[in-house]
Amino acid sequence: MNKGKIMALSAGLAALLLSSAYAADAGKGKALFNDAKLGGGTAGKSCNTCHAGGSGIDGSKKEFMGGKAKSLEGAVNMCITMMLQGKALDPKSAEMANITAYIRTLKKEAAAPMKKKSVEGC
Repeated sequence: MNKGKIMALSAGLAALLLSSAYAADAGKGKALFNDAKLGGGTAGKSCNTCHAGGSGIDGSKKEFMGGKAKSLEGAVNMCITMMLQGKALDPKSAEMANITAYIRTLKKEAAAPMKKKSVEGC
């Protein structure tokens, strides 16, 4: 194998390893969503306090709490700073990637059509 191919394979492998190391984890995001100390919050509330089970998170609302969010990350930070009385997360941080990954799963669940469950006796 020539030197060029080895370097290209090495660069590709390094990129793959780095991208998986920073991949968003919705499971960790769920833990953050339920953490009353998110962003160092002092209000004793979590995201789940106001958005139990993802209620009110559908992506259609851009203005809330007297402000305007341009992105999901902006909306998360508005909630953290205003409602949880915490410090905004770095939009490029692993914490932000994780919590927005979890919120996106909630939005998908909310958008999915309701399936009728068969209940005995009904």
